[in-house]
Amino acid sequence: MKYSYYPGCTSHSTAIEYIEASLAVLQALGIELQELPDWSCCGAASAHNLSSTLALGLSAFNIAEAEKLGADLVIPCAGCFNNLARADYALRHDEQKRRELEELLGFTYSGKVAMLSVVDLIADPRWREQIKALVKKPLQGLKVVCYYGCAVVRPAEITGVDDVENPRRLDELMIALGAEVIDWSCKVDCCGGDLGLTHPDKATVLVNGIVDYAVAAGADCLVTSCALCQANVDIRQQRLPIMYFTELMAEAFQVGDRARWWKKHFNDPAGLF
Repeated sequence: MKYSYYPGCTSHSTAIEYIEASLAVLQALGIELQELPDWSCCGAASAHNLSSTLALGLSAFNIAEAEKLGADLVIPCAGCFNNLARADYALRHDEQKRRELEELLGFTYSGKVAMLSVVDLIADPRWREQIKALVKKPLQGLKVVCYYGCAVVRPAEITGVDDVENPRRLDELMIALGAEVIDWSCKVDCCGGDLGLTHPDKATVLVNGIVDYAVAAGADCLVTSCALCQANVDIRQQRLPIMYFTELMAEAFQVGDRARWWKKHFNDPAGLF
């Protein structure tokens, strides 16, 4: 099955291990990605502070590129996913904004391309039995807490999350790999990632609160799909490895250069396996 693919800026920098793990897992599942040939930055957390038109326009440009390919768009970065999903929501539901963006970018919005996070794609139930069949090394004995953060969850009418307070998609994936998923209270709490440079003290307080709960729950590691969450929580504490969910899938499938990925973590996860 073929999808269009928006890598985002972190795919080439701070989240290389996430992207490599995701690509290895998707290849194992037989899912083909076609990178947008002319993608641009989505505006990250900065553009909307300058101009809503700029923020929506940058993301709408990438949606227009995906519509040229005619395939649903897979977006690994949680922040990029949220920005593109917001732009898609505006194009679908705000006629005035749609006309403005269409004129600005010189395209006609069709609405035929869906915005998908990597979690949306891989956690789709249609892959569940195939995922179980691909497991060569079940993650038995590994106790995990699944951390969704903000961007793939809120607001629910834009992200399409299954349950805004208690999402289950990552949990079900980890169970399919044989891991023990521990229920806990901080699945969708903010880690303060956007405050990391401007208010690091506040970000550290938020991170420590999340890790406190994870450790108290008995977790061996915290599992996420957000590159900003992973980096922010990983660098501000030394108690838990912070794993991308596709890294654990790759370990269970025994695919990809996993030992090299572990070295990119501040809290070395190699001992988990």
